[in-house]
Amino acid sequence: MKTLKKGETALRTLILGIGNTLLTDEGVGVHVVRHLAREHPDEPGVTYLDGGTLSFTLAGDIADHEGLVVVDAARLGAPPGTVRLMEDEAMDRYLGKAHLSVHEVGLSDLMDMSRLSDRLPVRRALIGIEPASLDWGDAPSPEVAPSVAIAAGMVWDLLRRWQAAAG
Repeated sequence: MKTLKKGETALRTLILGIGNTLLTDEGVGVHVVRHLAREHPDEPGVTYLDGGTLSFTLAGDIADHEGLVVVDAARLGAPPGTVRLMEDEAMDRYLGKAHLSVHEVGLSDLMDMSRLSDRLPVRRALIGIEPASLDWGDAPSPEVAPSVAIAAGMVWDLLRRWQAAAG
């Protein structure tokens, strides 16, 4: 195992926020990534990416990292603003179900592309946030807005845990 220097990360990790920021809670993943980039702008080994409404061009970014955290609005069957973490196989199982995230086809397709090319990140997680509204608006709804900081904290805790396990 590599000995880490102070501030060095064990995993190159992509934090991918997805969603359309013109549709209230649909863009919550992007809002979380922007929050993290403001709070932790120079974190070694961590890349923040606004994935918008997904594209196959993101497959290369995913393949270039050992860790992947996707933050997105997700149908969880829970009250609006609920934040849920799904890691590794739990993420895979969730993406295999019919009630997926708002971007179900694109995200599951990206994961399948990574799997088929044998470039699936070693560690991966989905942080899903139950939306309240998908109407026009450039900010999360009042029910979901507090979840941005909660989800950002979950991402940060997850990164620390992954780094401790790898180091």
